[in-house]
Amino acid sequence: MSRMKKPAPKPSRADTRQIAGHFPVEVSRALRVLAAENDTSVQALMAEALDELFAKYGKPRIAVPKPRRAKT
Repeated sequence: MSRMKKPAPKPSRADTRQIAGHFPVEVSRALRVLAAENDTSVQALMAEALDELFAKYGKPRIAVPKPRRAKT
């Protein structure tokens, strides 16, 4: 009987942790619309927002947003 190895985590999620919160449906919808309008992802917008929050409180900007998707 062979032992199966666990698949390696996806590189994009390696050394990361999920951060979540509960908000009204309207907030989720508005965030998805904003992402679509700006041809980016919800995750990139959240990283941008977290960096602004860190800056507001005098902390280093460490939640580096991923680059926006190339428009085709």
